[in-house]
Amino acid sequence: MIKKLSLISLFTLLPASFYYAQTTVFAYVKDQDGKPLERADVDLAQSSDDLTADKIGYFQFVDLQPGHYQITVSKSSYETRVITFDVASGEKRKDLGVIKLNYAPSSDAGIMVIDDSAGDSDDSGSSMQPTVGLLNSGRDAFQSVSAFELGAYWFRPRGVDNRYEDIYFNGVSMSKNDDGKIDFSNWGGLNDVTRYPYENADNITPSEYTFGNLGGVVYYNTRASSYRKQTSLAYSFTNRSYLHRAMATYSSGLSKSGWAFTFSGSRRWAEEGSIDGTQQDAYAYFGSIEKRFSDRHAINLTAFGAPTMRASNAPNTQEVYDLMGKDYNSYWGWQDGEKRNSRIRKVFEPMFMLTDYLKIGKNSNWVNTVSYQIGSDARGRLDWFRAADPNPTYYRKLPSYGVYTADEFRNNAQIDWMSLYSANYLNRQDMAGVDRGAVYSIVEDVNKDKTFNFASHFDTKLSGNWKLNVNFNYQNLRSDNFRRVKDLLGANYANNLNAFDNDVRYNIDNENTQVKEGERTQYSYKLLRDSYALNISSEVDFTKWNVVASIFSSYNESQRDGDYRSNRFQNNSKGKSAKYTSLDAGIKAKITYKINGKNFIVYNGAFFSLAPTLNEIYINPRVVDFLTPGVENQMINSNDLSYILRGQILKLRLSAYHTTINNATEISRYYADVNSGTGTSLSTLVNEAMTGVNKRYMGAELGFDVKITPTLNALGVASVGEYKYTNNPNVATFDDINEFRGRSVWGQANVKDYKVAGTPQKAFSFGLKYNSPKFWWIGASANYLMDQYLDFSALNKTPYMYTNPETGDNYEGVTPESIQLITAQKKFDNQFMLNANAGKSFRFGKYRMGLSVSVNNILNNRNYVTGGFEQGRNVNFVDALQDTQRTTPFFGPKLWYDRGRTFFANVYLRF
Repeated sequence: MIKKLSLISLFTLLPASFYYAQTTVFAYVKDQDGKPLERADVDLAQSSDDLTADKIGYFQFVDLQPGHYQITVSKSSYETRVITFDVASGEKRKDLGVIKLNYAPSSDAGIMVIDDSAGDSDDSGSSMQPTVGLLNSGRDAFQSVSAFELGAYWFRPRGVDNRYEDIYFNGVSMSKNDDGKIDFSNWGGLNDVTRYPYENADNITPSEYTFGNLGGVVYYNTRASSYRKQTSLAYSFTNRSYLHRAMATYSSGLSKSGWAFTFSGSRRWAEEGSIDGTQQDAYAYFGSIEKRFSDRHAINLTAFGAPTMRASNAPNTQEVYDLMGKDYNSYWGWQDGEKRNSRIRKVFEPMFMLTDYLKIGKNSNWVNTVSYQIGSDARGRLDWFRAADPNPTYYRKLPSYGVYTADEFRNNAQIDWMSLYSANYLNRQDMAGVDRGAVYSIVEDVNKDKTFNFASHFDTKLSGNWKLNVNFNYQNLRSDNFRRVKDLLGANYANNLNAFDNDVRYNIDNENTQVKEGERTQYSYKLLRDSYALNISSEVDFTKWNVVASIFSSYNESQRDGDYRSNRFQNNSKGKSAKYTSLDAGIKAKITYKINGKNFIVYNGAFFSLAPTLNEIYINPRVVDFLTPGVENQMINSNDLSYILRGQILKLRLSAYHTTINNATEISRYYADVNSGTGTSLSTLVNEAMTGVNKRYMGAELGFDVKITPTLNALGVASVGEYKYTNNPNVATFDDINEFRGRSVWGQANVKDYKVAGTPQKAFSFGLKYNSPKFWWIGASANYLMDQYLDFSALNKTPYMYTNPETGDNYEGVTPESIQLITAQKKFDNQFMLNANAGKSFRFGKYRMGLSVSVNNILNNRNYVTGGFEQGRNVNFVDALQDTQRTTPFFGPKLWYDRGRTFFANVYLRF
């Protein structure tokens, strides 16, 4: 009878075990030397329960149903790794193998600069695990040192600037349409939720989520369940642009009912930063809410923003720095016992996203995101009407001009706010008692964008070693641009009249020229843009080879819609312009050859076109809809070849690269004094355009990490590059007085072989880091920066500089030597910088705590020029030569210097 009951029970339970068969998933966690890591934390995103690895580093999850999963493996003072995997139906046990965590205590220090992204996961969220073994398990030595050591001194790898980088949140691009650059202030302070990108494709490496550009792709997935279940509190103290930072983050993990929540907030503030008169107050918030309906379907709502107020610091000529010191800032002055800065930027552009995650079959995923971003970016400045320039460093006020002595300049080196209020008070009425407008006021240049995005990503495994990705993006931009009166400084109104053009109305359709605070003045227009992009990429993985190919095409429509009718350009200023269209296409490839398990050869190649930005399309959008003459799509060709060694003792990458950018457009805007052939004086804001610009970037990179002992590492980086202009581009200008002037007036800018400015072209770093088994570390690095050049003014390099407009011949005294004296590009001195960092982490049960401090420029080197530009006020040979020969030129270059010794101290608590 008992046997019969047992058999009945067996046959009764067997169907249940078959229908509800579940899987055990297991792995071992070890360090980079193969030693087990005890008590490593393992977080399964699809569960509310965490695991801890045992003494031999082993962990397992039991009773997992078929589906797609993600685990986060972390341990204090080690890199965090994110791994995704699939559990198939009928699979009883799944072995994830050995999960290695590299010893990197600083990665858990809680210190992160917003534009220095940390390491990413091994598989970047991919549903395919390559067998070649060259995985992005974190930034290599070159990438890490470039970001954290050399990056502090404005070093740009391969010379590529922000314009050629891509950052995506859930498939939505963060690049601005006006100039193509990324505004990190949109999510500044949200370090906890942007610490680990979902994908980090460097340089021209193909991405799974977009075609990319020259400067790589960083992709963030803000899915609430992807964040580790914990609460994190942090406080930082520094002497950089702000003094204090407080940050708090909470992640709930995924509940049994399918909900997950992640919230983060921070504040960064300083009454005065390291530079005089630079206050800052910046908040940030982030919220992500996910609802998982099943293992195959989930939706996620994300919202983030960073309302920020910060004051700017001015570039100065060397004469001013010699008189006032490197911390001098001419943008502020005393008012009622407080420092008031005239250049305040206020930006708040919140983003809202809704993302749908869908798993199709066993091997396919489809992710769709819709987003909407609104807000404004307002940049304040002093404005004046029929009055003297209030800038304390105006060239006529400097001692070199001969009117004021050095002491007199020092006594009047800040903005005199009381004199501005007094001038407005005295100008309130004329002799007949008629009201008059402001002489001085504060205005804001405002940009209000409304941006709608739709992003779709589909990936599928066509076979065990073949993956396909398809990405589609649509963006609709409505950008409102205008100047408004912020503060009348005691006056009743401001005049909407052009003092540079005989007081004509800026908007001739409106006879009322009296403008109150908060109202628009001088210019008002909208920029409209619709963009469509399609990208298809595929990866095929073999035993010895891995091949990735990516293609894309995009289409853009751009249009200007003016609100003001200009007196000089009545038919081209108000209303909608014709649409400017552009079509782009390109191809990328990556080929990896595995010599053995530790040695790799990697080739990357890219050839693509790049549509002009809105700033490049319209030469002076504030006034007219005229296109920049000669504006075209850029043509970019880039190739690199690398040897990579990933051994237990030595990790090394040696790369060579060659990049050309052709048909680029570069726009500059500044005030200039230019002799006119008609006798008029060009003394106004000039919009300068160089078109057909060709540049070449070439060089070599070396990065290595040597384990001298189990606890002592040596890291070294060498970057030797040459970034230069390879042709003489055409020059055109546009201004309110002389209107458009093209090649027939200016000719070409003789800039062939001039160097690209904005970054050291050669940089070297060597550092030592000691990592104690007791979870503390200390490190130091020596850094050497070479070949930093001054940015030039194109007008000063044209034949117009040395051609007499009255005769058409060269000015008397023009020789090749004198032209070289005037036009030679300035090269700055090479500089040495010393950095250091230290920290300690603790664990008290479920609580983790960390302390860290980093110091840059320990030797307090104040001679390093981080940026600068050539003034373009003297575009004629006689004045320019005379200025060059002065002991102290009137119009020397404007420079920014390094801030000197800076530190960043941080403490965090996580549980």
